[in-house]
Amino acid sequence: MKSTVLDWPKRFHVINGVARGLMYLHQDSSLRIIHRDLKASNILLDSDMNPKISDFGLARSFGGNETGANTSRVVGTYGYMSPEYAADGAFTIKSDVFSFGVLVLEIVSGKRNRGFSHRDHHHNLLGNAWRLYKEGRSLELVQAYPGVSSDISEVLQLIHVGLPCVQQCPEDRPNMSSIVLMLGNEGVLLDAKKPGFFTERDLLTAECSTNPNVACSMKEMTITLLDGR
Repeated sequence: MKSTVLDWPKRFHVINGVARGLMYLHQDSSLRIIHRDLKASNILLDSDMNPKISDFGLARSFGGNETGANTSRVVGTYGYMSPEYAADGAFTIKSDVFSFGVLVLEIVSGKRNRGFSHRDHHHNLLGNAWRLYKEGRSLELVQAYPGVSSDISEVLQLIHVGLPCVQQCPEDRPNMSSIVLMLGNEGVLLDAKKPGFFTERDLLTAECSTNPNVACSMKEMTITLLDGR
């Protein structure tokens, strides 16, 4: 899916459709389904710009009251995986919520989270969005788009939906039914905390290389990177 070719109403329509699709998978389907690899390339658009969630090769289904599990083999796409899944192999419906939040901020900004760079700091896309949000400058996230001033309320609404989804702790993230409610009502918005993977990458690397007292090791894990077709 190419977010840059969509105007703001269509972008909002796509995000709302993906949210409703995930809500169905998480709570309305006969089996609870966690996708585990939600990303832009796994969202297909039909001729009317209706989104369809695709590629369920990594999905896991659960019955009863189960909402997640642990795995010793972490698979997915870097940049969309939640912190608890990438570090410990723990995945729940809130892992999909994190991926959805990344997707929202990518569609809003027209930038990919993985490989994001900024001339003034070393934060990733999530960190940049949160930094602008805390400083009351969220619209700077979409400065590259002409005519955005006519859709300010929708733009801010999407940013205020995306940021709570990428919180560090799963318990701080809303569920998909709450997200659908927020997308349908501008008055129902949540405050955002610092997102997961909020790091100054170059500064951390420099500190690790120069300070022997800084612990820089990561828990061993296997990650399969899946690129879009």
